[in-house]
Formats: sequence, structure tokens, C-alpha cells
Amino acid sequence: MVRKTTSKRYSVALVILMVIYVAFSFVYDRQLFRSLSFSQGTLQQTWESRRIKQAYSQPQETTSATITCDRSHSDYDLCSINGSCILDPKTGTFTLMDPAFATSATLVEKIRPYPRKAENWTMPRIKELTLSSGPLGLTRSCDITHDSPAIVFSAGGYTGSIYHDFMDGFIPLFITANSVYPDRDFILVVVNSKEWWMPKYIDILGAFSKHKTILLDKESASFTHCFPSVTVGLVSHGPKIIDPTQIPNSKSLVDFHNLLDKALNTNQSPLKTQKPRLILVSRYGNIGRVILNEKEIKEMLEDVGFEVITFRPSKTTSLREAYKLIKSSHVMVGVHGAALTHLLFLRPGSMLVQVVPLGLGWASKTCYESPAKAMKLEYIEYRVNVEESSLIEKYNRDDLVLKDPIAYRGMDWNVTKMKVYLKEQDVRLDVNRFRKHMNEAYEKAKLFMDLNG
Repeated sequence: MVRKTTSKRYSVALVILMVIYVAFSFVYDRQLFRSLSFSQGTLQQTWESRRIKQAYSQPQETTSATITCDRSHSDYDLCSINGSCILDPKTGTFTLMDPAFATSATLVEKIRPYPRKAENWTMPRIKELTLSSGPLGLTRSCDITHDSPAIVFSAGGYTGSIYHDFMDGFIPLFITANSVYPDRDFILVVVNSKEWWMPKYIDILGAFSKHKTILLDKESASFTHCFPSVTVGLVSHGPKIIDPTQIPNSKSLVDFHNLLDKALNTNQSPLKTQKPRLILVSRYGNIGRVILNEKEIKEMLEDVGFEVITFRPSKTTSLREAYKLIKSSHVMVGVHGAALTHLLFLRPGSMLVQVVPLGLGWASKTCYESPAKAMKLEYIEYRVNVEESSLIEKYNRDDLVLKDPIAYRGMDWNVTKMKVYLKEQDVRLDVNRFRKHMNEAYEKAKLFMDLNG
């Protein structure tokens, strides 16, 4: 009886031990599995994190550099190399320094970096530059290495007229810089520059870039330059137009004026005046669109109440002096012509009065009215009638030249027709009729002076 009891107890104990063992093993295995799973999960998470990080940074490090060109615009082409490149001044060639292209077919793009590509007469005079992918074996080593990218453009074409200097040069440069390299330093590389160009515009160039401008035509052919990237060509939005909706940082013509202020403001005390100051832009010589009774007009303007300063700009006029004078004024008055480009020097809120000769309404609106309004200037227009135009002495009153300039011009605005209205025409303003416009201008100018000095 004792044996049976003992045996029975032994069996029960054995069963209990087995249950405990199984339970312990289950718990241990579960804990071990969880531990391994966590450990593997940590390893997996670490590896995934590393892979994601690599995937994010990889394009910046290993994406192949390329040469691209946008030729879809009617006024300009824009080419770029988005990787390290070397400039050979002797050949005007930018070569991509990427070993990935060593065994590839050579890419070659050519461009004339001036925003008037549709003009067959102008563009052949613009230096053609080459962007190439190699071969690297034929590329010279870097003599001068730059940390900043480059913007390359031409100062040729119509450069020499202040209108074109800004319309085809500095305004497109402002657009390009703020579109391609917003808030980033860059180096200017210029082709086709004339001897006078750099001394005249050195202050404006300095406002764009702190680096010395590279004049490619004047650069020693014995020195090569290397850049981290390069943009060749300038973006244009149209005549003196900056469209903020097309620029990443929404810059406008007012911002361009502010850049000019940074470049040309001498920080000297403003010219004091007790009367609204009026700048009368004077055209002279046999250039067309001269005010034949300018002396009489000046006397009338003084009688209205203005302090009148006659402004006759030339190629040798100091930009700083012109800026100081015009910035101190409250009104600028002049006949349609390149000198009205100085409206860019006026303070926003001041006034432009444009005298529009016969047949030039469309040009006046495009070239000066639209920019003036974009600059937040007050704008008044005085349209010359037939009796005020000197063309009445050359053409019969029933001639289309006088009767219907739009019909005369038609769709073919050629050099001959352009010459009639731009070169052959002077104006003799009706003093009394013009006075009415200037009385209005005086009231607005006086208010601006009282508020802004």
C-alpha cells in the first residue's frame, strides 16, 4: 500500500515537473524570440535608416552632371552645366568635368548668350560659346578655381544705348540671377564688352556679385577657370518687364530699383528744394524727337511752380551723378526715347510724364508706360497731335503717315517706316495744352514732396 502510494506520488511529481518544464521552456522561448525579434528589428531599423539616408543624399553626391539647354523661348536660349566645369578663354568653351562621360559620346551645345535670338542682324555679332562634355583627356587643368557658380552673358548687340543696356542686359541678368541662383553668390562672365562698358557699369556689376567680373574677351588665354556650375544666357520677360510670378522669390521691378539704389546711392545729403523738382530730359542734335520749343516749355514749367533742371545725358554721363539728381526729383518729363530709361532711378511714388510723338503710341506704352507703372510711379501721357509734329511739314495731311499711322505701319514695322516716326520727326508742343497736363502733374508732385521730401 505504501509502495503504491509512493509510486503514485512519484508519478504526480513527475507530471508536475514536466508541466513546469514545458511552461518554463515556453516562457523562455517566447522571451528569447521576443528578444531576438527586437534585436533583429533594431538591426533592420538601423539598416533601413542607413539605406533611406543614403537614398536621400545619394542624388546630391552621385547624380551625373549634365548639360541642358532650353531653346523653347522666342527671345532667348538658356544653357547650363550643373556640375564642375572648366572654361578655356581661348576657345570660349565650357567643358564638363565628369568622369562618367569619359566613355560616352561627347555632348556639345552652342549658344550666343544675348536675349534677342530672333534678330538675324544682331545675333551673328554675338560671340558663340560652346558647352561640351569632353573628352577630359584633352581638357587643360584648372589654373583658377572658383567656389561660386557663373552666369555668362553678352554685352554686345545694341549695347551703347542705355535703353538696351538695361533691357537686354541688367534687367534680364536680375531675372536670371533670381531664377537660377536666388540668394546665392555667383560670378559674372561677360563677352563682347567694349572698353567703356566696365568702367561705366562697375558699380551695378558690384551690386550683383562681390566677385571680380571676368571679361572673357580681355581675359588672358593662358589661364583657365573652373566653376562648380555655370548658366549661359539671360532670361527675358519682355521690354523692361520683370514678372514676379515667374521668379521663385517673386522679385519685381521695384526690387531691381532697390538694387540700383544699393549700387549707385552715394549716401550724400539729398539736394534740398522748396518746390517740386522736375527733370526735363532734353534731346538735341539731329536725332529726332527734339522739342523744338524747349525753352518756351521750360519757362511754362517754371511758371506752373516747378524747379526745372534740364538733363542731357550722354555716354560719358556719370551714373552716380545721374542717379543722385533723378532720385532727388519728383517728376521727370521727356519725349519718348532711350533717356527715359532713367525712370528706373526715380523713387516709387514720384512721376513720369511721357510726351508721345505721332505714330509711337504702341512703343511708348511698351517701353516706358508699363515699366513706369510696374515701378509704382505716377504716370501721365501727353500725345502729340498732327499740328505739333514736324511731319506735317513733310507729308500731306491726307497721307497715311499723318492720317492713320497704324494703317501706314501695318504689320511690317521695317527700318524705313521706323525712321519716319523715330528719326524724321521733331515736336513743337502746344504750350497751353501741355500746361493743363503739367498743372495736374504739379499737384501730385507737390503732395509727393510734402510726404517724402
